[in-house]
Amino acid sequence: MKVLANDGISAAGQKRLEEAGFEVDTTTVAQEQLGKYIKENNVSALLVRSATKVRQDLMDELNGQLKLIGRGGVGMDNIDVEYARGKGIHVINTPAASSRSVAELVFAHLFGMVRYLFDSNQKMPLEGDTQFKVLKKNYAAGIELKGKTIGIIGFGRIGREVARMAYGLGMNITVHDHNTEAVELEIPFADGQSLKTKIQPTDLKTVLNTSDFVTVHVSGAGKTVIGKKEIAMMKDQAGIVNTARGGVVNEVDLIAALEEGKLRYAALDVFENEPTPAMQVLMSPYTSLTPHIGAATLEAQDRIGEELADQIISLLK
Repeated sequence: MKVLANDGISAAGQKRLEEAGFEVDTTTVAQEQLGKYIKENNVSALLVRSATKVRQDLMDELNGQLKLIGRGGVGMDNIDVEYARGKGIHVINTPAASSRSVAELVFAHLFGMVRYLFDSNQKMPLEGDTQFKVLKKNYAAGIELKGKTIGIIGFGRIGREVARMAYGLGMNITVHDHNTEAVELEIPFADGQSLKTKIQPTDLKTVLNTSDFVTVHVSGAGKTVIGKKEIAMMKDQAGIVNTARGGVVNEVDLIAALEEGKLRYAALDVFENEPTPAMQVLMSPYTSLTPHIGAATLEAQDRIGEELADQIISLLK
């Protein structure tokens, strides 16, 4: 049985599949040629990340040939999931594999913002000490994360991982989620011991009103969670981090708030228009940007590949 990993798969995941008797094809096929390639090469399972789209027309073209569609990652908005399942196709993803990596990126951005690393790195002088002294003075207003409040919108696997790290830094935590029940969070330590604490989600307005930093972890693509109205509720000089989906934070409203001084910082790993973000976002001196790399760590890629492989073996062998 052949598996096409159109957006790639880790060596560990490929090895696990091949040891189970699957043939793994890692060719990257252009979207418009995908149906033809799958038919001609007798592919039974298609693995994608965010680049490849698996829509109704592709499934209709393949006329039942696909037995499984796998998404390496959490969100599946690039797959017509219900239609696929209605046609008897298994649809799987890896919701737990990249949580740690995404959460660490959130804090990479937070540390960079509060100490102006994203800006100072570009402006360090090549020679002379005058500009050096000016920069040192300009960046003397950095702050610590300890004692600050982080608001987490969306308290699934990634949101909870962010909370664990925030506890370790001595931050206060406030949470908004569609599930309003209290969540028991276990915080592990290196010595094998752990701390358990309960977190009670609250309403969105309270999170926005009280947070020094707001980080968004919801799955709904194209649905704006933070726009002009929500930004107005936020504390002055607060910051926003979006590693979830492009469009969840309205970029026009965000840039306006930064330029007006309502917000002090913003970090974006995802954008409304990928792979060509708006120029206002790219050129803003107040934004810390990464090119959609939340899950792009070697450890996460290994976990994703192995988790996909295990599910495929379980479902198709």
